[in-house]
Amino acid sequence: MWVVPGASSERRLVPALVLAAAVASAVLFAQSAPLPNKSGSLKFAAIGDNGTGDKVQYELAQQMTKVHGTFPFDLVIMLGDNMYGSQSPSDYVKKFEQPYAPLLAAGVKFQASLGNHDQPEQVSYKPYNMNGQRYYTYARNNVRFVALDSNLMDRKQVEWLDAALKDAREDWKICYFHHPLYSDAARHGSSVDLRILLEPIFVKYGVNVVFSGHDHVYERIKPQKGVYYFVSGSGGQLRKGNMTPSEETAASFDQDLSFMAVEVAGADIFFQVISRTGQTVDAGVIHRQARPGQTTPAPGHPNGEGEDPTR
Repeated sequence: MWVVPGASSERRLVPALVLAAAVASAVLFAQSAPLPNKSGSLKFAAIGDNGTGDKVQYELAQQMTKVHGTFPFDLVIMLGDNMYGSQSPSDYVKKFEQPYAPLLAAGVKFQASLGNHDQPEQVSYKPYNMNGQRYYTYARNNVRFVALDSNLMDRKQVEWLDAALKDAREDWKICYFHHPLYSDAARHGSSVDLRILLEPIFVKYGVNVVFSGHDHVYERIKPQKGVYYFVSGSGGQLRKGNMTPSEETAASFDQDLSFMAVEVAGADIFFQVISRTGQTVDAGVIHRQARPGQTTPAPGHPNGEGEDPTR
């Protein structure tokens, strides 16, 4: 099922009213909105559940390479289940090094997180850039990234997360891990226990965006307590027709594999979701939410919640 804002009834609105509503909103969405591709902006891609070694994984990887030709992202965040089945040295070649060879050759850096199908030894695989750690943090431009291990969210990791976000001074805070806090896919759905642990920390320290995989679909969730959640778990596996959209669903796509291309430019994050065949299935821009210590909330939202305009 493919659910994208801007249904036929909305297209009949008077253009001036549509424009006014868009300007007043913290988030503007358009199915075919291009990425601005600004010089000096942070450009990255997001993939999850990709490591199958199957033909479709290679085809989506080819689409990523094609996009890279005009949108030169230099980072790929991996949302877990980086590898399915056996994980011998030859599997790392077949399921990672070969499909993404052009991107690796171009100097694109992959930063992995662990999924439930991933062996713990993956943390020491150099091209995943985990440096032997189950969870870790790094900064790019004005963005603080935090990669977590949602397979084992023990007290030590939770305390580390709290400290890492508290110390972060970047304008944007992005977290990513395998199991989604919010998901409307039928196979797995929301990881509620994990949500109870993590969501208060995300809200407390002003996390802006969270990426997860696990469900083999794409879904964009309407902002929850000011945080934007994406599920991008169809980088190599697909559960066709698995979406059961709810009131929390802003957009979804379960008809083909897809990946996300993302650009952070100043106070905005632009995103474009691209299928295996090159179709744009969702796109839009998120204006940075107002957070503790910030004096200017998102436009049109005095409380800084940044509500989805389709709500």
